[in-house]
Amino acid sequence: MRLRKSSPKRARSGAGRGALVIIAGLLIGSATLRMGSDAGQALARPQDPVNGAGFDSAQTPLACEMPEDFRQMLTAFQARETRIKEQETAIADRLAALQLADQEIDRKMKRLVAAEMQLSETIALADTAAESDIGRLTKVYESMKPKQAAALFEEMSPEFAAGFLGRMRPEAAAGIMAGLSPEAAYGFSVVLAGRNAGAPTE
Repeated sequence: MRLRKSSPKRARSGAGRGALVIIAGLLIGSATLRMGSDAGQALARPQDPVNGAGFDSAQTPLACEMPEDFRQMLTAFQARETRIKEQETAIADRLAALQLADQEIDRKMKRLVAAEMQLSETIALADTAAESDIGRLTKVYESMKPKQAAALFEEMSPEFAAGFLGRMRPEAAAGIMAGLSPEAAYGFSVVLAGRNAGAPTE
């Protein structure tokens, strides 16, 4: 029997296939080891807490705590806001009280003005009435007989009697003065002269 010689081309082809098989085996083994490691880690890892399966309450993350300086700052801001609100309330109350006081002052001022006007009218009326009364009484004394009028004027004070004599007609006043005692006539004359002492001479 004659043995066939293998060609170099076939030998090279077989060697290449062997190398590919070895590389493929190594890759498969590496992938298997990696998958096994990932699977172990996945099994050991707790499940998603969102889904609620396998969630350990002991591993719940703690709430974020505010730093102490921020807490103090927030407390100071809150206290300041409270003080500002209290001040605003006090200012509003004071403004309301001032408005009421202003209204009361306006009412009192109106009443005071009205009372002043009424008082002025009363004084004017009283002055007019007094002037009218004095004028009528002066005419009464003028119409009396000089002796009778002189007897009444003797009982009056010099200032009071001089007031009437100054209003009378000169002839009526002269008749009354003629019937007075010398002392009364002198006293009335002094008062009348004193009233006219400051009058201009020119």
